[in-house]
Amino acid sequence: MDGKAIAILGIALCMILCGAGSAFGLYKTGSAAAGVMSEDNKKFSKIIVLALLPATQGIYGFVLGVMKISAATAVESVAAGWGVFGATMALGITGMFSAVLQGITASACIYAIGKNSAGSGQYVLFPAMIEFYAILALVLGIMI
Repeated sequence: MDGKAIAILGIALCMILCGAGSAFGLYKTGSAAAGVMSEDNKKFSKIIVLALLPATQGIYGFVLGVMKISAATAVESVAAGWGVFGATMALGITGMFSAVLQGITASACIYAIGKNSAGSGQYVLFPAMIEFYAILALVLGIMI
């Protein structure tokens, strides 16, 4: 396998892993949101941000993939291909796990809003802390 193929594989895996993690996270938050809204549809505005948070990792994977395509086409050695692969896989792995865990955490927060919506703004903090690590991986991938 030549360097360009390795680089393109890394980009593809990054996008696939981030997208799959986001899909699972959104499944969890969407299910929780539907349950809470079936009881009280006026809570939509309080849960929508929590329900959408896991989607960001999929967006990050896509953005990094688009940014690294030009680097992949310019690869002239196997070592450079592995460099692009590593830069994209840092986000691929972190993005997948953080999206899944963020979906689980955000779902718990959505259920909490269903029981007591008084502190709904504060609940965003818990899944947002998980988001921070996906952002770090995105920044690292851009810098490499």
